[in-house]
Amino acid sequence: MSVTRVGLVGTGVMGRPMARNLRKAGFPVTAYNRTAASVQALAGDGVVAAASPSAVAAASDVVITMVSDSPDVVAVASGPTGVFAGAAPGTVIVDMSTISPAVTRDLAEQAKTHGCAWLDAPVSGGEAGAIAGTLTIMVGGDADAFAKAKPVLEAMGSRITHMGPSGHGQTTKLCNQILVAINLLGASEALVFGAKAGLDLNKLHTALTGGAANSWALDKLGRKMLDGDFAPAFKVKLQQKDLRLVAEAARELQTPIIGTSLVEQLLRVLEGQGRGDDGTQALVNVLEDMAGAKARV
Repeated sequence: MSVTRVGLVGTGVMGRPMARNLRKAGFPVTAYNRTAASVQALAGDGVVAAASPSAVAAASDVVITMVSDSPDVVAVASGPTGVFAGAAPGTVIVDMSTISPAVTRDLAEQAKTHGCAWLDAPVSGGEAGAIAGTLTIMVGGDADAFAKAKPVLEAMGSRITHMGPSGHGQTTKLCNQILVAINLLGASEALVFGAKAGLDLNKLHTALTGGAANSWALDKLGRKMLDGDFAPAFKVKLQQKDLRLVAEAARELQTPIIGTSLVEQLLRVLEGQGRGDDGTQALVNVLEDMAGAKARV
């Protein structure tokens, strides 16, 4: 039985460790990135550089795309040097970016015209999860294509769920981002409230992370807030991109996103201050300014 050849378009913060984990699992990997040095840095891991997305597809049975936004995915999929141009019939294309469900469904239809299958498989877990190979992966698309791609996905993630038809993976990721946004606000509010009340913030963090109030945002980002560490694990500007996608889908579905919209507005304050490249935990700074209290230890 032949080994599945894997292609990867996008070797940025997430794509690089994903490529390394694919190689560790024994998959041959061919990769392309707009910045060639990013792929060249993976040469020691046995990743072969390609000159274009179409060249990646021509050398692969499963092609992964991992780029920033809907227009970027469309760009690497379409055109004379895009994935579709190089993919043989039967190729499974797995988009692991976070993009619009509507754009995803359109790309899935385009893939069919080329005899290919398109899976939307966005991830949660950030750079740390990509490095550890423990990403949560939410997949939409054809069940047979998912079965073919699943061993590849297992090299990168520890929880892989086939959510249903095309677009359902992206919609699941938007649900994830709703919770991420609201938990971030909750952690920020609680710590600023505690600071204003004069509580010992180290003890507060220990107490709250031990009970029903705990969340990943409070545990991990709350600690960073208290330490004054605003380096990005996930940038404000990328969170805002995801919340824009949530808002677009919510309008289409005619469903309210009250808390999510509030977080988007508060993060917009940080963007207005030129802090779009800060980590999302910088949201606490907006609440600190409003309260006149610093949640620091």
